[in-house]
Amino acid sequence: MTLYHFGNCLALVYAPYHMAYKFSGISEYATFSKCVYAGGLYIFTQLCKMLLLATFFPDSDSQINGEYDVFLEILKATVDFADLLGLYFALNSVPGKGHAKILTSAIGWASAEVVVSRSVLLWVGAPGSEFDWRYVRSCAEANVALVQHAGSAALVWLWSRSDLPRAHAPLVLWLLALTPYRPLLEEAVAAVLSLSAWSLLAVRALHASAVALTALAMYAILSQQIAL
Repeated sequence: MTLYHFGNCLALVYAPYHMAYKFSGISEYATFSKCVYAGGLYIFTQLCKMLLLATFFPDSDSQINGEYDVFLEILKATVDFADLLGLYFALNSVPGKGHAKILTSAIGWASAEVVVSRSVLLWVGAPGSEFDWRYVRSCAEANVALVQHAGSAALVWLWSRSDLPRAHAPLVLWLLALTPYRPLLEEAVAAVLSLSAWSLLAVRALHASAVALTALAMYAILSQQIAL
């Protein structure tokens, strides 16, 4: 039973990534090496972020005198702008059309994240003697992260285009500016509404889907204008 649960968790995590790569059409462009490159950029970016956090926030604690330090958490979240910079370099490394750049960078970036942040957790915890829903929830969060990174990659690509319609530019910049603070906003909503872990996951899924669909709509309009 535990092995069956472990296999289900692995399938729930990695099958959507494989299907996204296989059936999105980017496999026809021989972009596997570019996905690996984007994954390497993710790891390098996280190392740089950890260095920045260790340098400017050594031994920092969000709890000061028993109170949550919102300003400190906002400053620490600002470091996540490095992720957008990493995605920008990943996008520039992929030749071809816009959708190939976006999907290749997003899948490579998200795959590296799920390998680094969730593989050890599943390998150590999921084969345990007792079933635990938290591993299923962690797998579902990995799928939400794929949608979120796809939306972020699309926004970065749109921002890099000099032919982006003027009407869309403020919305793209606004969504990009809010991207590093997404976890803080979602946790704030969960705290105000006293949401459970699964309800918070639903909020994250809705948020990621809304951003991704908005970016997709702007990409579709731009692609029609320039005949990508």
